[in-house]
Parts: sequence; structure tokens; C-alpha cells
Amino acid sequence: MDNSDKICLVTGASSGIGFAIAKALQIDKYKVIATARRLDKLKDLGLELNNLFAGDLNSPDFQDSIVNYIYNTYGKCDFLFNCAGTLEVGTIEEIDIDKFASMVRLNVETTFRLIYKILKRFKKQGFGHVVNISSVLGTKVRPTAGGYAATKFAMEALSEALRMELTGTNIKISCIEPGLVMTELHNDWKIHPKDSMNIHEPLTVSNIVDTVRFIINQPDYVRIPKLMILPKDHNI
Repeated sequence: MDNSDKICLVTGASSGIGFAIAKALQIDKYKVIATARRLDKLKDLGLELNNLFAGDLNSPDFQDSIVNYIYNTYGKCDFLFNCAGTLEVGTIEEIDIDKFASMVRLNVETTFRLIYKILKRFKKQGFGHVVNISSVLGTKVRPTAGGYAATKFAMEALSEALRMELTGTNIKISCIEPGLVMTELHNDWKIHPKDSMNIHEPLTVSNIVDTVRFIINQPDYVRIPKLMILPKDHNI
């Protein structure tokens, strides 16, 4: 399949799921525009330097610069992959409220802003696909992780409402809901969740890439609003 004319924007592309998706899309011959905070990590993707945007995605002006570049350079965008996000959990006594608030801003406000910016363009061009990296915690909750779950519930709610609004159009909205995936997200935790939750074989980023490929390669008339993927030991 020739994907060279398909334009993809991937956020959170410097590590973890975002990096893996951006790299896989490049391997599959898509044209990839990648954004994250760390330019050195973005360069590891091996993309054209002009297609790497290092900066603060919370900035509306920074978002505008990316979207305007895509449309001024390529005249369209086919896919938005929302992978940027942070995870802040903790007991009432231990939670870092400032980091918690930053998580809510990035996971909700910033992500929603970009979705709407891109969807306005998708509506004008008549097609497009938004793929949101949600979480199993976008459907369930557990103690100490209510704030993070709330941000993913919000993503799920917006995605479902947009899917309904866009029924009958050529614009798709999908949420991927992974269980525990081995990424940098838990590097600073005293006890890794694979140990605290007895998950002997967590998911890998390759599992998420396979899920993305399955979703985006469906026929035009097929919609996959949400797809949950869990490791076998993840009891939630």
C-alpha cells in the first residue's frame, strides 16, 4: 500500500507510545510530523528536521505553528495521533497538586484544543481520522488514580460526542484504551505497577502499534470508536 501521500501529526512523539507510533508510521511510508518537548529525542525518529516540532504543546501559538506548517506545506492532514500526556497519582496526603494540575491541563485542555483545531481543518477538507491514546482508566477507576482517570474519562466523553456529531461524514474518531504498557511513564515510581498489580507480562509499545495499524487500515465505511487492549494479568 502506498501511504506516501498520507500526512500524520503525532504528539508526545519523543518517547513511549508516541515515539513507537511515529516510527511505525515512518516505516509504513506515511509522511510524519512529530512534536514533543525534547528535540534530541525527536531526532532519534530519523524524520526530516523540518517535520520535528520541539516545544510546549500547552501553548496555543505553538499548536497553531504546527497546524499551519502542515497545511501550508502539504495542503492537508490525514491523521492526528494524540499521544501527549502525563500521569500523576498519589494518596490525598502525597499528591503533588501542582503536577496534578499540569496533568489535567495537558491531558484535557491542551489535547481538546488541538483536536478542535484539527477537526475544523478536517471538516473543510472533508476527511480525516483522530486517534486518541486513552487508557483502561478512561473506563474504570482505582484508588489514588482518580485524577488521571478523570482526564481519560474526559477524552472518552469528547471522543464519543464527536463521533456522534460526525456520523455520516468521512471523519473518524477512535480511542485506544491500553492497560499497563512498559514506557517511561512509570520510571520514577518507587514500586512499578507491574509489581504492585502482579502483571507479569505488561503490554509493549509494539502491541499498541499493532492496534493502531489495525484501526487505521479499516475500510472507509468502518468505524472503531474504541478498542481496549490489556495484558492477561491485568485484573481491573
